[in-house]
Amino acid sequence: LSQRMYLFGGVMSLLRPLLLDVVPTIQQTAALALGRLANYNDDLAEAVVKGDILPQLVYSLAEQNRFYKKTATFVLQTVAKHSPQLAQAIVDCGALDTLVICLEDFDPGVLKTAQKKIHKKKQLSVVDAGAVPLLVLCIQEPEIALKRIAASALSDISKHSPELAQTVVDAGAIAHLAQMILNPDAKLKRQVLSALSQVVKHSVDLAEMVVEAEIFPVVFTCVKDKDEYVKKNASTFIREIAKHTSELSQLIVNTGGVAAVIDCIGSCKGNIRLPGIMMLGYVAAHSENLAMAVIISKGVPQLSVCLSEEPEDHIKAAAAWALGQIGRHTPEHARAVAVTNTLPVLLSLYMSTESSEDLQEKVSP
Repeated sequence: LSQRMYLFGGVMSLLRPLLLDVVPTIQQTAALALGRLANYNDDLAEAVVKGDILPQLVYSLAEQNRFYKKTATFVLQTVAKHSPQLAQAIVDCGALDTLVICLEDFDPGVLKTAQKKIHKKKQLSVVDAGAVPLLVLCIQEPEIALKRIAASALSDISKHSPELAQTVVDAGAIAHLAQMILNPDAKLKRQVLSALSQVVKHSVDLAEMVVEAEIFPVVFTCVKDKDEYVKKNASTFIREIAKHTSELSQLIVNTGGVAAVIDCIGSCKGNIRLPGIMMLGYVAAHSENLAMAVIISKGVPQLSVCLSEEPEDHIKAAAAWALGQIGRHTPEHARAVAVTNTLPVLLSLYMSTESSEDLQEKVSP
């Protein structure tokens, strides 16, 4: 490795002056070579940082043509992706302000590369640089690839804290994201549903703001989607809404969400099922009436199937937990669980030496 680093140091010393060459094609080719080297591993990316290459790239972003901008943002992206420390180095050299300006660029190639770069950064720095309103504009662009990356960046920003999620809401992102739920592009729907999930998970207020965008019952079509990850992300979104309050869970029940998720659980396997299983548990936990709604919608037999069929202990544990949330309210609720012949399965899992500690805890009396 040290020998490779030494050789790279020699290559970098040759490439760096070429970034200042008077011929634009040579500048662009040198930057592309640096980006491909930095993309290889974090040691080579760190060598780019230590080689004082970044300030020149950032300066060039503001001065050069759109072809060079695309290549320079690619270099910054390949450095930032490896670690928080390298992402911080990009922030420290003043790249964010310039990258945000690149989001105003008319060229889709520059836009896409700048967005990829931005969502690798420390999110508070991105917000402080004023990127969120521009990302919201990018999700309104006609090009699908731009929409995907912008939605992904908004998801990455929203996931960290209620404050950052609120910034995304305040920028008007929710209405535009909600309109894209029925877009035929599966990869875009995945990112849109992920972004909405990251917003609503933080608080009741944020969840209610998203619900007010008339997200129900439209989102329930996504749990029937042929793309497995659209199903999973849609179920995750519904789960994050349901966990907050009984009122929000009741809204899901009233608009057909519980039945849709139960059908989804029956049509898929493995981890794709997991958020739907947990969503049923959260709904049932709130009240007797909501637990009964899960029973009436035939949720208990489907959860019992998951408990018996799934090979992974963590999915079995989630199904056992959800069944416990349904059965704990009254003798009538407990009977609804018992008649599916679930109790012998729970006992068997509890007694099995192959069951994980978490699974044994979930199925214990």
